[in-house]
Amino acid sequence: MKSAVENVNPTRAKVSVEVPHEELKPAMDEAYKVIAGQVQIPGFRKGKVPARIIDQRFGRGTVVQEAVNSAMPDLYAQAMVENELSPIGEPEVEITDVPVADGDPLKFTVEVDVRPTIELPDTDGLEVEVDAVEVSDEDVEKRMEDLRERFGTLKGVDRAAQADDHVSIDLKAEIDGEEIDTVEGVSYQIGQGTMIEGLDEALTGMEAGQTKTFTAPLAGGERQGEDSEVTVTVQSVKERELPEVDDEFAQLASSFDTVDELREDLRKQAERNAAFGQGVAARDKILEKLLAEIDIPVPEKIVEAEVVAHLEGENRLDDDAHREEVRTSTEEALRAQFLLDALVERDEVEIEQNELLEYLMMSAQQSGMDPNQFIGMLDQQGQIGQVVEEVRRRKALANVLETAKIVDTNGQPVELDALDEDEDEAADAAE
Repeated sequence: MKSAVENVNPTRAKVSVEVPHEELKPAMDEAYKVIAGQVQIPGFRKGKVPARIIDQRFGRGTVVQEAVNSAMPDLYAQAMVENELSPIGEPEVEITDVPVADGDPLKFTVEVDVRPTIELPDTDGLEVEVDAVEVSDEDVEKRMEDLRERFGTLKGVDRAAQADDHVSIDLKAEIDGEEIDTVEGVSYQIGQGTMIEGLDEALTGMEAGQTKTFTAPLAGGERQGEDSEVTVTVQSVKERELPEVDDEFAQLASSFDTVDELREDLRKQAERNAAFGQGVAARDKILEKLLAEIDIPVPEKIVEAEVVAHLEGENRLDDDAHREEVRTSTEEALRAQFLLDALVERDEVEIEQNELLEYLMMSAQQSGMDPNQFIGMLDQQGQIGQVVEEVRRRKALANVLETAKIVDTNGQPVELDALDEDEDEAADAAE
């Protein structure tokens, strides 16, 4: 097989391919067998129809089409490998010469978006600055309040509802007198803003047994976005009663005997969290610095396809301002992916099975799914390969981070042990 590549632009290539008769012949022979097994011709057993009879009855073009369709995936893949191209997106194939007679070659062209060639700079010793770790008493007390919230209890109150109260409510939405949706006994915390627009304002000041009607756009369903008359009825009002911060609470909420020990542990947690944040910031800044130094083109067709898919999913195809936001974020994401792929290739990054499992465990934990179910879902969707590539990219960036010079805003060198420790703990917790 002969092939030649023409670079249409930095992210698109056109490959011209010529397949000699002898290389296409196995596919032609197989095509005759396939067609012979599908047709019934008087005087011949099924599957035993001679090639010349098939040519007479159905035309050689039918056989060539079957052979080309069968062989094309392998021919395309071979052309990409021979020309060292990394295709992305769907190829556009055009048959330019059909082998009408024995001995004729097959000729076709393939035009496809490809990953651009990137000239990477020397990444050893890259320097970035991150915020210094500063943990205040307020940070510690915030963690203490969060802990109290976890161990708080809901208590019914005989007063008007206010911010942060927990209410049990019935909801009914109508448009022009037609009931669109209704739910009963829904639990909701005032101020969350996760339900109907205007609900927090309506509930504030209501008491158990009261009903109020207000106008709000529907948040979902076939009539999403249309204004409706929403009727809300409050069944009960409860507030969260928090435990006192004392030694008894420390023993209830932790393994410590005293509240002083608990507070000191919360301070250490805050410091570890801040150190982890330093690592994440350093990783992001390394990537930003490399992207700023390298001009990385992106394929317009791929960008446009992703933008349209995103806007269709949000039913916002006519929102030009949002389209530009999505386009910008899509282009930035593709540039980052191309850069990381170039690092993977340069450093010949491979991953171990345990590295893949750790990433899957952490992702399962973040999604709130059982790890086995999460992995099974990815496998069914054929996404394990994509996950492997993502782990390789993360590892490639981590390798660059290991050789970087990272200092905080006080000029002090920063160690990134907390980044690895936190991710390891997340993986262990998922197990």
